Amino acid sequence: MPRDSAFIGQGRSGRLDCGTVNETLPPHDPTALSDAARPSAAAFPDGPALTATESPAAEHTDLDLYDTPELLAALVGAQHRAVQAVQAASQGLAQAVDAALPRIRAGGRLLYAGAGTSGRLGLLDSVELHPTFSWPHERAQALMAGGPGALLLAVEGAEDDETQGAADLAALSPGPNDVVLLLAASGTTPWVLGALRAARQAGALTIGLANNPGSPLAAQAEIGLTLDTGSELVSGSTRLKAGTAQKIALNAFSTALMVRLHKVYGNLMVDLRPTNAKLRRRAVRLAALASGADDAAAQQALVEAGWRVKTAIVALRRGVSAHAAQGLLDAVDGSVRAALAERHSPA
Repeated sequence: MPRDSAFIGQGRSGRLDCGTVNETLPPHDPTALSDAARPSAAAFPDGPALTATESPAAEHTDLDLYDTPELLAALVGAQHRAVQAVQAASQGLAQAVDAALPRIRAGGRLLYAGAGTSGRLGLLDSVELHPTFSWPHERAQALMAGGPGALLLAVEGAEDDETQGAADLAALSPGPNDVVLLLAASGTTPWVLGALRAARQAGALTIGLANNPGSPLAAQAEIGLTLDTGSELVSGSTRLKAGTAQKIALNAFSTALMVRLHKVYGNLMVDLRPTNAKLRRRAVRLAALASGADDAAAQQALVEAGWRVKTAIVALRRGVSAHAAQGLLDAVDGSVRAALAERHSPA
């Protein structure tokens, strides 16, 4: 593994840029500072124009004067913009899921690359797929600028190294069946753009998630998603609305992908790994709900099925052995619904 990359995971054209929303938050007018006391543009040195995520918000300019309930109401209320931003990007998210599905079915991996908050959110999405959907650790891997230490402490300057970003991604040996999710609120982070370049050169599907309209990341990724959350209530603090929007988008993308991969039956989580007492109780409830059996019968079927929930459900519903139930599932790519619809006798 090259230096300065955090790795979590055990074990071309035709891009789309969509998903913006331009709704301002409700104005707020507490006892205001005088115009002379309020910071103004003239107070800042000349420089390049600030991006949306870096620009001070026009609302709540006296945030530091609010009492605590009012302060919290403003902070929580601002999060609605994150939901709106992801809703506006739903068409692009759907395209991303549909483009990723055949690659993942062919054995590809989900690879995440980001810096700071964005990198940590990618890491979180990657590690939660195994306990939730029994997704193999080695098929969900995350890279973060700055190395493993950046997970807990900021590593200043790491995100500015575009060459290192390319090297870190290339070290995972990406291929045409891999799906690379590149995350940067600004959409301009050099390390992430380097990772994007390496992923495209390898022929992987690239999905870029940024919060600033018109960003290089959204423009250069095969599928570019702009989650336009606008200015942050605390200027530049993209762990607020921007981070929330990225978390929602990642949740929606990976969950939709797992549904398409038959990891869900109805709306039940039927492919979890019950590795502790709580999850074993959940597995019993799921098997009972999906089959109509009582808890005792559901638990017995799970024991016989090696605690594989899908296998237990099919065995109970079809009245066959765990071995035969697994054979039915294997014949239909793990789909519980299709296995229950099969009319032929299992081999």
